[in-house]
Amino acid sequence: MNFKSVYFIGAGGIGMSALVRYFLHAGYTVAGYDRTETPLTRTLCQEGALIHYTDDVSLIPEACQQKDDTLVVYTPAIPADHSELLFFQHGGFNIQKRAQVLGTLTRQMRGLCVAGTHGKTTTTSMAAHLLHQSHVGCNAFLGGITKNYGTNYLLKEKETTDNAPQTAGQREHDESEQSLAAPDFVVIEADEFDRSFHHLRPFATVITATDADHLDIYGTEEAYLESFAHYTSLIQPGGFLIQHTGLKMTARPQEGVTTYSYSRDEGDFHAENVRIGNGRIVFDLVSPIENIADVELGVPVSINIENGIAAMALAQIAGATGEELRRAMQTFAGVDRRFDFKIKNEKCVFLSDYAHHPEEIRQSIVSIREVFDGRKLTGIFQPHLYSRTRDFFKDFADALSLLDELILLDIYPARELPIPGVTSAIIRNELRPGMPCRLARKEELPALVAEGEFDVLMLLGAGDADDYCAELTEILNKKA
Repeated sequence: MNFKSVYFIGAGGIGMSALVRYFLHAGYTVAGYDRTETPLTRTLCQEGALIHYTDDVSLIPEACQQKDDTLVVYTPAIPADHSELLFFQHGGFNIQKRAQVLGTLTRQMRGLCVAGTHGKTTTTSMAAHLLHQSHVGCNAFLGGITKNYGTNYLLKEKETTDNAPQTAGQREHDESEQSLAAPDFVVIEADEFDRSFHHLRPFATVITATDADHLDIYGTEEAYLESFAHYTSLIQPGGFLIQHTGLKMTARPQEGVTTYSYSRDEGDFHAENVRIGNGRIVFDLVSPIENIADVELGVPVSINIENGIAAMALAQIAGATGEELRRAMQTFAGVDRRFDFKIKNEKCVFLSDYAHHPEEIRQSIVSIREVFDGRKLTGIFQPHLYSRTRDFFKDFADALSLLDELILLDIYPARELPIPGVTSAIIRNELRPGMPCRLARKEELPALVAEGEFDVLMLLGAGDADDYCAELTEILNKKA
């Protein structure tokens, strides 16, 4: 990469910030803009990034104003009339989307990618942790802050030795025993929003689910599924596709790509002898590469059985051993806002989960029901995007009806303007008959939680209601 500085427009996004850290570590001058100051942007500044919060060309550092020396990276969420973006466009700078930069990295390293409507962040973070704790090692760009490392970017710490075990790719495709130790592996969350994942060239990829989403971008379910099908054609020859059983999408990988299936109960990779109880989940992995007995989840919720199977499949393909995976799975501490337990005791359970798609919400509720069987389950849900609420309000209601009671917040608009007639009430009106439901503003949450009685309380959604987690945790702890 022939430049000296990198400027990020939208530097504080969870995916962008991982690239900020990558270029800081590589020794580049890194600066950028974000709309608001957050704990993450403050941390990035402490690590060396120069970030400001006003769209003002005069605030761009001198080091980032030389077009021949500067790479500009932006997120599609930035409006087209953003003055700093226009400055770089009119100046003839090298401007790339975040996904384009990640795509370059999958050409320089062996990309281990995770795509899908839901489960991406947890599965990607698991795979990165498994490899980071193995002899293989990896770099990783994640869509969440891992609790094990406190970051969304991991750097490989140790080199693969000459006598390390062969990867699955070597065992099946490399009769000449050519080493795959170099180049390194890079673990990447493959985002389908705006077709970003089409910039990647994976060596191996997992596809977790293809339930229609982002219809404001794709228009139809058929276009959404076609986007995933095209993604599978980008896997490098000699690579691997690991897809969940029963997907609507019809994959079309290139010749020479090995295709595996997985799920909790069936497929090439699956679980047997699942044991759930006393706050623990243990199972045996059945794998075409190496079976592993007595795998214990560090975050014991049942959906993590499937997430763990997919992550272990990727790690096995990269060459991690069964014993390494068994040890590392038990130590995986999770990701912020993904089954993020704030309180877990006999009197009260409180957790935050990023689930914001109907099927994702359904799986979250079912998983918590399985672990806390017989306890009263209350949900707080903040819908994300007017368009998603309009497209899926009946599906949201169907999934949320699995709760015992619901606090339903106003819609979080994110990048959208209101749509006439689209409010949280259209979800409430489709809930199962007689289900207790209260419409509320997010600012009312502390008072509602202080007044109510809760056994297991889930805060669901991708909006900003999670900002109240610390306050709600304090209130619930005082009531215990």
